[in-house]
Amino acid sequence: MFAKSLGDDGAELRPLEPWQAEEFLAHMDRGRAFIGEHIALPDFVGDLDSARAFLRSYAEKAAHDAGRVYGIWTGGTLVGGVLFRTMDVAYGTAEAGCWLEPSAVGKGLVTRACRVIIDWAVEERGIHRVEWHASTANTASTAVARRLGMTREGVLRENYPHRGTRTDTEVWAVLAPEWRAAKTS
Repeated sequence: MFAKSLGDDGAELRPLEPWQAEEFLAHMDRGRAFIGEHIALPDFVGDLDSARAFLRSYAEKAAHDAGRVYGIWTGGTLVGGVLFRTMDVAYGTAEAGCWLEPSAVGKGLVTRACRVIIDWAVEERGIHRVEWHASTANTASTAVARRLGMTREGVLRENYPHRGTRTDTEVWAVLAPEWRAAKTS
């Protein structure tokens, strides 16, 4: 397994795999309420079997080149993650996403981790367009999209039923030429 340094603070990005289901569940339990404010991930990961099933689904996506999931560790503790929720290499598109537990917020971890995976997708896998979908109420997530150099393309009105309420979703994206230009400036 690889570990990619995310900076001088010792944070690391690593693949998140089914054998880490217990650690993943413990992480989800620590951040369940916070993470669940805007995304449904904690609703799907409630016990060891569902944690393992979630990680297996991403192992299967990785095997088919259709998605990836990575964990963010600080001080040896899993504190968050980034992923390609979808990835279509033939069409050159992917949708990135993220989550963090409260102890990891405000340290730039998601932005740094997303830079690593987006760069890999663009430079190694030939992805042309990386999208970012975020609730309009999730200002932290839209701030990450901005820091990644993405362009806000619009709002999908009431498209996402989250815990009984239909929410609006902002769509952001960066194209490969924009990504490369931003890296050189």
